[in-house]
Amino acid sequence: MKPSLIPPTLRPIADKIERNERITDQDALQLYRSRDLNALGTMASVVRERKNGNVATYILNRYINYSNICVLSCQFCAFAAKKRDAHAFESSIDEIVGAVQEALVTGITEVHMVGGLHPSLDKQWYLDLLTRLRALDPGLQLKAFTAIEIRHLARRIFKTSIAETLRVLREAGLNSLTGGGAEIFDPGVRDELCRGKESAAEWLEVHRIWHQMGGRSTCTMLYGHIESDEHRVDHLRQLRELQDKTHGFTGFIPFAFESQTTILAHIKPATAFDQLRNLAVSRIYLDNIDHLTAYWVSMGLPLAQVALAYGVDDLHGTIMREKIFHMAGVTTPEEQTVETLRHVIREAGRDPVQRDSYYNHLPAAKSDLPASAAPRAEGELVCV
Repeated sequence: MKPSLIPPTLRPIADKIERNERITDQDALQLYRSRDLNALGTMASVVRERKNGNVATYILNRYINYSNICVLSCQFCAFAAKKRDAHAFESSIDEIVGAVQEALVTGITEVHMVGGLHPSLDKQWYLDLLTRLRALDPGLQLKAFTAIEIRHLARRIFKTSIAETLRVLREAGLNSLTGGGAEIFDPGVRDELCRGKESAAEWLEVHRIWHQMGGRSTCTMLYGHIESDEHRVDHLRQLRELQDKTHGFTGFIPFAFESQTTILAHIKPATAFDQLRNLAVSRIYLDNIDHLTAYWVSMGLPLAQVALAYGVDDLHGTIMREKIFHMAGVTTPEEQTVETLRHVIREAGRDPVQRDSYYNHLPAAKSDLPASAAPRAEGELVCV
């Protein structure tokens, strides 16, 4: 990296990055407190380039929120509902299968499915759902359930161990776990943000067991609310430590908190500056997790495009019908077309490549040209 782009205060950390050495928690705190966004982007891009070259990926996926009925009442959540609430919903298996059948025609390779902790859906309902989705297409990846959903199923529905619950779900068709529910690991923050939800240790335990079974999952962080820089670093540290042991996380997906319709609505949204800085620090710190996703649903596609210059190598996917963030008040689209995702990746000077659920590259489509070879309309501006 060019020395002129790195201030003297950050040079020791930049030197570690160039030597491919792990940064410390104190280094991460220093990065979080830096206002030099260009330097952070430069350092994060070195890590991204080393791991993923000039490629930026996307996935063709369909989101399914099977129900928002939930036994918990997390303070930050605008999605969950009790059965009597006006905004409560519960999809039937037939409705879910029909929605996925329609999406398969568009070429999706993954179903991403989460819901609330439903009090009365039984074991057979979940197994029938997975079995029928698997029967639609043996190659379709079923990425489903958060760690707290797995704990709920094990304790209240399947009435067995976490490992046995995961084994049964995998036999029915489950391919990978989602990373949701991590929020911020600090117990004090969790007590204010999602009192009654699983602890950090319990979230990590589910993923550790799944990884030891040979499964893969993503990991997340919900930031931009009541947490401090120290809380963010602690969260990243615990993810990095588990990854050192299991190597089961495929990618990291941080979400900025949305507060428009919850009791925490007084909290100001994370700025674009903070979102880019958080992505850059995450890319530098999580040296053992290969992929970093800019979740366009929460941050908007224009900012996600800019994030490609701050360590990001993935823009997530087509999504199709996301509900959780939109019920919290985000005004981004509920889906994106493949053409749009490819276009914004090329505009940023990166090479678009379709991926699967494990971030493996899929065979190139005709439009997956290198950014340098992609034709550009006369007068078109390139945004980086």
